[in-house]
Amino acid sequence: MMQVPEHIVALIEKYLEGKATPSEKDELNNWYHSFNDEETEVLLNPEDSGEALEQRLKMRLLQTIRKKDKKTAAPHRRKWMVAAAAILLIMLSAGSYYLFIKNDNEQPLVRNKPVPQLNDIAPGGNKALLTLADGTTIVLDSAANGTLTSQGNIQVKKLHNGQIAYIINGQQVTENDEAFYNTISTPRGGQYQVTLADGTKVWLNAASSIRFPVVFTGTERKVEMTGEAYFEVFKNKANPFKVKAAGSEVAVLGTYFNVNAYTDESAIRTTLLEGSVKVSVPGITKTGAEKYLTPGQQSAVLVNGMIDVLNDADTEEAVAWKNGRFQFHSADLKSILRQIARWYDVEVVYNGNVNLHFTGQLTRNGNVSKVFEKLALTGEVQFAIDGKKIIVSPSKQPK
Repeated sequence: MMQVPEHIVALIEKYLEGKATPSEKDELNNWYHSFNDEETEVLLNPEDSGEALEQRLKMRLLQTIRKKDKKTAAPHRRKWMVAAAAILLIMLSAGSYYLFIKNDNEQPLVRNKPVPQLNDIAPGGNKALLTLADGTTIVLDSAANGTLTSQGNIQVKKLHNGQIAYIINGQQVTENDEAFYNTISTPRGGQYQVTLADGTKVWLNAASSIRFPVVFTGTERKVEMTGEAYFEVFKNKANPFKVKAAGSEVAVLGTYFNVNAYTDESAIRTTLLEGSVKVSVPGITKTGAEKYLTPGQQSAVLVNGMIDVLNDADTEEAVAWKNGRFQFHSADLKSILRQIARWYDVEVVYNGNVNLHFTGQLTRNGNVSKVFEKLALTGEVQFAIDGKKIIVSPSKQPK
């Protein structure tokens, strides 16, 4: 665990108070770069908006404090809080991009000269298809704002912010109206946001879908999803909200959480940011064997129906996609490239054995060549773009 010298703590406090001199700021910056501490590493994207960056820094700081509170006695808490905050601010002032690779001996990446790509692929964007109850489909990204269609006495409108709303007789639908089930699906290379009739907000990642009623009736609010989605559920104690994903079920009253249920991943992962949820596998999970999550925990529903719980989950990593980033901690290269393939709508082909683990983050807003330039800085792997195909090869070929 990192130790913070007393004179550094004093400099940190001066820095936070805005009283540090240029030489003292340099000393703090040099101190930070004198060690590698994976628990306090925060990687900054220079393209972040001020609001997005502030939200991310706050989340990382709170997560650092939560972890340290479980391991550290109360007299040391302030030192860790100050140190964590200072590290974030120091890195913010530096405006740098750091990426680390984890081998047997984890080392920072060497900043080699990027290899130019002859071909390139643009990032994904807001793309989705709305399928109505009668099977009619509407391409949402190209549809103009205003009324898209009518379902019985209900109008479907696209608002100026790109969201979908359901209107009846000039009023937004209520839970007493007839329910129609619609589906919004995103392609590879697409994402979308929808606000459901009860006020619940849903963000869909690439190659994902959500099936939902135009209005919620009865005692439960049920939706079904595939792929990955982030939920901010409108609180309603009388009507629990349930998400079904690949056989698993997440039940909530009002909370913020992320569900990753891609079929090419090893488990269905639910990460809780706020509130509480119950995770189960209907038909398999025995009564009393359900898992109740608290903020900062992540459940993993395995193929055999068993549910594991990670107590200190990286919530920032789980929702990084929603905030325009790829983020990973000791992740194997193949799992990282699955994320990249879905977002850029490409096929990944491996030419040789590549067994690497990375810790870091990258923007999702740039062309795919920029992503590979960062990953290739290790000198251990190289990438080539051939149309919509990415060829991955080890840099050092075996003799």
